[in-house]
Amino acid sequence: MLICETARLQLRRFTIDDAPFIYRLLNSPTWLIYIGDRNVRGLHDARNYLINGPLASYDQHGFGLYMVTLKEEKTPIGMTGLIKRDGLEEVDIGFAFLPDYTGKGYAYEAANAVKDYALTTLKLPRVAAITTEKNDHAIALLNKIGLHHEKMVQLPGSTIEFMYFIN
Repeated sequence: MLICETARLQLRRFTIDDAPFIYRLLNSPTWLIYIGDRNVRGLHDARNYLINGPLASYDQHGFGLYMVTLKEEKTPIGMTGLIKRDGLEEVDIGFAFLPDYTGKGYAYEAANAVKDYALTTLKLPRVAAITTEKNDHAIALLNKIGLHHEKMVQLPGSTIEFMYFIN
């Protein structure tokens, strides 16, 4: 199911058939450094991640993380979307891209599109985002899409403090 399009990208719901891509993305160096190891060691784990993550979120909330593909080639390059996390009042925007597709403006294009989708189509009053203080690229992108740092937060069950951004 197509969620939205930009000049260069399409954002769509994940399907179980996207497990090979999820396996690659969740084991990429930037994912492991900035998001963390999700113990996705094979296609079975990738399918479980999809079932218990994005697919469950679509059913429960009507939104979730979305596959980002290049519009013309349909090449999967990353994910962005909306997450309802325990411990946060607002729905937050998440994003991650394969290393070959960073530094080309795709993350900005996708995150900005999903922010507009959240505010316009889903009619959410506000959107948030979290990141670590070390993730300079994410901080710059969140500022660029119009979010500002409000405070530090700690999620339930986590020992890490995250920067909390809001529109």
